[in-house]
Amino acid sequence: MSGTPALYSPESMRAEKRTAAGNSVFAAVVITGLKIAVGVSTGSLGILSEAAHSGLDLIAALITFFSVGVSDKPADADHQYGHGKVENFSAFVETGLLLATCVWVVYEAVLRLFYRHVEIEPSFAAFAVMLFSMAVDWWRSRALGRIAAKYDSQALEADALHFSTDIWSAGVVLLGLLLVLLGRIYHVQRLRDADPIAALFVGGVVISVSWRLARRTIDALLDAAPSGVRSQIMDAVSRVEGVLEVDRVRIRRAGNRYFADLAVGLARTVTFQRSEQLASAVTEAVHKVLPDADVTVQPLPRAEGSENIFDRIRAVATRHNLNVHDISVQDLAARLHVEQHVELDERMTLKDAHDRVTELEADMRRDVPEIADILTHIESEPATIETGDEVLRDAKLERQLKAVATEFPEILDMHEIVIKRVRGRLYVSCHCTFSDDLPLARVHDIQTDLEIRFKQDASELFRVLIHPEPRTDNRR
Repeated sequence: MSGTPALYSPESMRAEKRTAAGNSVFAAVVITGLKIAVGVSTGSLGILSEAAHSGLDLIAALITFFSVGVSDKPADADHQYGHGKVENFSAFVETGLLLATCVWVVYEAVLRLFYRHVEIEPSFAAFAVMLFSMAVDWWRSRALGRIAAKYDSQALEADALHFSTDIWSAGVVLLGLLLVLLGRIYHVQRLRDADPIAALFVGGVVISVSWRLARRTIDALLDAAPSGVRSQIMDAVSRVEGVLEVDRVRIRRAGNRYFADLAVGLARTVTFQRSEQLASAVTEAVHKVLPDADVTVQPLPRAEGSENIFDRIRAVATRHNLNVHDISVQDLAARLHVEQHVELDERMTLKDAHDRVTELEADMRRDVPEIADILTHIESEPATIETGDEVLRDAKLERQLKAVATEFPEILDMHEIVIKRVRGRLYVSCHCTFSDDLPLARVHDIQTDLEIRFKQDASELFRVLIHPEPRTDNRR
């Protein structure tokens, strides 16, 4: 059920498969020629049916030889999924040839059993050829089976299956010849029918092989999913953290390669980068079921059942490709009032920015009808790099700021104060240490109040940035 192992290069895989197929062609030529010669000389339908079967194997081996050469070609502009279906098609052609041979063998066997007697001449050559054929088929089936398993080649697997069944059918023909010989020696007339009966058995083997091969090749050509694999993939993907649902799983096979196409539901509030990470996690989950499969993942936005009004507001903003923050929702007289900050490109005009926000607010009201009104603070999102003038060392200002920080008992420490002048304006940043278990909402309130106090005490400050740190991770 796996794809081609990654440790084999395409060149080595192609060469080894073609070598195995070429050896099979050579052996088929020799075996078919010997069986035809002995079958004609002895008049044995069993051997002639085996010769026909071997002739079919020769055609199949030739088809396989050419198909494995084509199927391993890489994908191109006209064959985006590669050329792997050539192997599946060649196996399908082999199935038709098998059935045609079976019809002839059964027809001839019935004639000889009920309507026309043909004298069989068992000979040493007949026994020798059949034994030799069995030995060669054993060698071919093992060699082809090994390469087929190594590279997951359906065409080579079909050939290996042929030759493994040839061993048993040849054994039955040998038994038929032996019974005919014994019938002659001991004058048992009924044993003369052993040869056509053996031929019927060969026909049954051919039907069995044809049916098994037909089901596999038709499934591959019609893109039938391997049995049980779809449910395994759905189960594996549904366990990926962040995947809300598995909406669609489609699997197809081309040659020795599987292609999986999935649509998975993700929370509609996730970022584009996060959805890409989740798609990679889904791909890894699929590879646990179908290693080396070519996987395509389509993320679908879905509303989580646990979404609150803040999530719903952010989801609408995400759909508009806008970033909202500082969302505040007040419930006044059973009416929800929303205040929010939206960042827009600083290069936009006020008119364009206001139009974007108006469209956003209208969409929010449609998606969250319980909102009574929305007030949006429009902020400029930086789109240019500011050129700094200098980094200052102002001990007086640092002492002044530290003194302000002591007004807040929750601030355990203030350090790494950096003062910069950018385009003639003062920027200040610092680190403040808080207790580990202090709620984040309280930390944010303190930061906001501290920024206000800094600017009140030092009116020359243009921007203040405070980085909070827990006591246990105070990186001084």
